[in-house]
Amino acid sequence: MPSITGNKFGRRRILVTGGAGFLGSHLIDRLLKRGDEVLCVDNLFTGNKANIDHLANEPRFEFMRHDICFPLYVEVDEIWNLACPASPIHYQHDPVQTTKTSVHGAINMLGLAKRLDCRIFQASTSEVYGDPAVHPQTESYWGNVNPIGIRSCYDEGKRCAETLFFDYHRQHDLDIKVARIFNTYGPRMHPADGRVVSNFIMQALAGEPITVYGKGEQTRSFCYADDLIDGWLKFMDTEKGFTGPVNIGNPHEFTIRELAEKIITMTGSSSALEFKPLPQDDPIQRKPDISLAIEKLDWQPCIELDEGLEKTISYFKTVTQLSP
Repeated sequence: MPSITGNKFGRRRILVTGGAGFLGSHLIDRLLKRGDEVLCVDNLFTGNKANIDHLANEPRFEFMRHDICFPLYVEVDEIWNLACPASPIHYQHDPVQTTKTSVHGAINMLGLAKRLDCRIFQASTSEVYGDPAVHPQTESYWGNVNPIGIRSCYDEGKRCAETLFFDYHRQHDLDIKVARIFNTYGPRMHPADGRVVSNFIMQALAGEPITVYGKGEQTRSFCYADDLIDGWLKFMDTEKGFTGPVNIGNPHEFTIRELAEKIITMTGSSSALEFKPLPQDDPIQRKPDISLAIEKLDWQPCIELDEGLEKTISYFKTVTQLSP
């Protein structure tokens, strides 16, 4: 494994792309807490400076506004590549740029890792499985993705990024870690990102109808952000050669209707359910098989949905109170 002795102060310097985003900002908090220096790189397309404002006076934290579709020339000891719009509303707003971020961004970050001979993490996604014909989804499943659909800019972009990571590993012996993230929620989600948890909470708090697509019978498995970051950190601490991909998510499955009704109850909202047609290529089922994470990482999520939703609802209540 490459040396991780760090800088002259004995600390490692870590690059986190997409670090001003929902998950990136939580990861940075944990890296700083354990004593690392962090360089946060984000073009702020979907990232939010408010997510990292609390770090303004932290001497071991640095922010750089940069688009990883263009090369980056920095010196670091480890790279976490999280940069990419992750919600359908955001990634479908500019699908060409979404694909570029996944593909060109991966090429640029892999090139940087190769030059520095350092470990690099790729935040992949359960969307590589598409609308799965296998349930639950194991890492060996190749997926069922529509390559020309409206979601393909994200799905296929992430699949291509995985290809690049494994080709760099095989061709250049690069030390890679590839995690496939399932639906994750928690504080610092963008209120208007269009994902189901944030959508439902914001609609419930406003007393608006809760938008449910189809009959709400499609399923998702929701992982709280703190659990996810625990899994990531354990994965990055594994030996060189264990590349993944590894599913990181919560295997407890809920229907979308169950989630909506739970959020209405927990917020005390008067909102009613409003049913609309299913979007194109929206997966019917999504549940991770986390056997590999349990075996190799000694990891599984421990925060139940009710506990995580309570914390997330509290966050969104604060956000709505601060809004003009």
